[in-house]
Amino acid sequence: MDRKEKIAIAIDGPAGAGKSTISKIISKNLKILYIDTGAMYRAVALKAIREGIDTLDRDKVSEMVNNIDLKIVYSGESQRILLDNEDVTSFIKTPEVSIGASNVAVIPEVRLKMVELQREIASKNSVVMDGRDIGTYVLPDAEFKFFLTASVEERAKRRYNELIADNKHNVSFEDVKKDIEYRDKNDSSREFAPLSKASDAIEIDSTDLSIEQVANKIMEYIEKNG
Repeated sequence: MDRKEKIAIAIDGPAGAGKSTISKIISKNLKILYIDTGAMYRAVALKAIREGIDTLDRDKVSEMVNNIDLKIVYSGESQRILLDNEDVTSFIKTPEVSIGASNVAVIPEVRLKMVELQREIASKNSVVMDGRDIGTYVLPDAEFKFFLTASVEERAKRRYNELIADNKHNVSFEDVKKDIEYRDKNDSSREFAPLSKASDAIEIDSTDLSIEQVANKIMEYIEKNG
């Protein structure tokens, strides 16, 4: 691939499919920016929760997001989320915030605000962007599109292990699995830009594959077709 050309790589899929971990590997290999769109929605949910706003309340959340101070910054190779000038990266992975993120993502006003920020970044940089609707809505003209899937059981196991390793959250496997199932239903059934596979996306089922194997598949495809 000619690294002088600006490119966009969209990696979509349901919660816990390994999108963020794999996207980070791809961005590091190609030396381009990684944009974790899910973290942006989590930050919106966190702000609503902190302000006592029901994440299902469209009117109040829409009003709140109009004035949100949300930034993505980079510390070395790590993406950090700043909310009202506070680094909230370590506070946005709890089950409560996860469900809240799925709720606020249904709200059109929230998605429009977040997509505006995401497209602005992609217009100026080569990016790897992961989410639910990157290839279908956010960056429909992305040069490379991938859709990652895995069984609910496997995705719940990955997210549970991630939370336990974080050593900050007291959760049960069943709670994490219910969270995954709730988000799957919410993300797939929302009216505005739902979770769906772009017709030109390469689908990869990662249930029985390691993170490295999935990343290698993606890298091989990009190098071959770039």
